[in-house]
Amino acid sequence: MSQTLTIIAELFSKPPIAFNPEQQTLKGWAMYCLRDRGFKVVYAERGDFAVEGRRGDKLYFKLSEQPGEMDGNYAWIVRDPATQTIQFIPPQLDG
Repeated sequence: MSQTLTIIAELFSKPPIAFNPEQQTLKGWAMYCLRDRGFKVVYAERGDFAVEGRRGDKLYFKLSEQPGEMDGNYAWIVRDPATQTIQFIPPQLDG
């Protein structure tokens, strides 16, 4: 899982396309970026969407445009509208 998190962090530090709020939603953009790099993005009852691993394990994502307190059970993609920056915050993994 840590290798996957590293790849995702690199992806959002240098996304394949820039986020443009006039042309797409943050969720649509994030899902596009992940799919572009070969990740399997699936529907999730908890979270905004999930990335499914080869063994069927899922990494759940939430999105926000309000930097602040984040639930550590999820991976977060946070856009700061003031600075126009995107930040990936990995989940807090047990052990």
